[in-house]
Amino acid sequence: MPSHSRTAGRALLAAASAVAVVLASTSCVNFSEEDQAADQGSFTAPPTMQQAPEQPPAPPSDDQGGGPPPTGPCVDPDPAVIATCLASTGGVRPADSSGRSTYVAERTTGKIILSKRYGPQRAVAGVEVDASGDGGLVDFEMSPTYAEDQLIYALITTGSDNRVVRIAPTGSVKPILTGIPKGATGNMGSISFASPTELIVATGDAGDPAAASNPASLAGKIFSIDPNVADPKPDIRASGLGSNVALCPSPGSDGQLYVADSGAPGDRLSLVGPRGLQTLWSWPDRPGVSGCAVGKDWIAVSIAKAQRLDTFMRPAAGSTSVGKPSPQDFRKSYGAVGRMTSVAGAAQMATVNKATRGADVKSYDDRVAIYLPKAGEDLT
Repeated sequence: MPSHSRTAGRALLAAASAVAVVLASTSCVNFSEEDQAADQGSFTAPPTMQQAPEQPPAPPSDDQGGGPPPTGPCVDPDPAVIATCLASTGGVRPADSSGRSTYVAERTTGKIILSKRYGPQRAVAGVEVDASGDGGLVDFEMSPTYAEDQLIYALITTGSDNRVVRIAPTGSVKPILTGIPKGATGNMGSISFASPTELIVATGDAGDPAAASNPASLAGKIFSIDPNVADPKPDIRASGLGSNVALCPSPGSDGQLYVADSGAPGDRLSLVGPRGLQTLWSWPDRPGVSGCAVGKDWIAVSIAKAQRLDTFMRPAAGSTSVGKPSPQDFRKSYGAVGRMTSVAGAAQMATVNKATRGADVKSYDDRVAIYLPKAGEDLT
């Protein structure tokens, strides 16, 4: 593991502390019953979204109340790792303001796992998915008022389509938007709340680049919906996206939204505008863009196939110049990283070693770790 990775891990990880959360029941459902949705509750009134203030990470410690740290095949000695022995992962979200605990989707099992270093790990929700190809439990978002309603929104693959669903604390699953094209590949997408009444959805091209440019198709698009109403009408913001589409919203209040995807011209990082994309950087050699996260002064893009992280200087207001990326080699540490999210000035990142050809799968894979990306070229 590179020295800057060890330093970042030590500087970012705190003593394991209990995180008070309300856990939802784990449940798998039948899609024929789900589509009826007659007894699964009504839509909630639009909540008021509030962002918790960003807290700096606390000093690291593996103290377990005076006892020795646990041992076994699921223990990663890296102190920055906060979840281990996961099935192949999808989306990841911080479970507390410091980033010392995490919610992570197991793409292939349909479970959302809550974890902190040394556990315990619990499944807080589950949904039946079709995990063939790159589909499954692709991404998820907690309701803006999750502490009160314990609702979870998810982008999933079923036997017939990709769809946005809402998972209730009882375990029942209600379709929000169905009919997003499904393919043998190109199902990986992303969701993110812009406001309590605006859920941003990014979809892959389902293996059909022509569909991504077709205005009649929801494949390869970025659009918004109001998840609080029945049969929401998608408002298209961008089209022409490829596969492995990952949204990375700004953690601040500026509302900036970035997206990484692998399209026809190659892999790219783009800024999402009101009605289109502005490419900031592209990788013509297609190294395998798989996720992204945004900090105060950096944008990090995970490159799963190449097993590295490329980090850029975040452009100043009114600028689209990100400079050259600063690469961090993960081949001897984390391996292939997929989805990422920003928290407390750093990033949580979920590995996808079990799903990446050529990756060295460890006994404790797949994992979630806290990491401080190294900023790219200084543009000032």
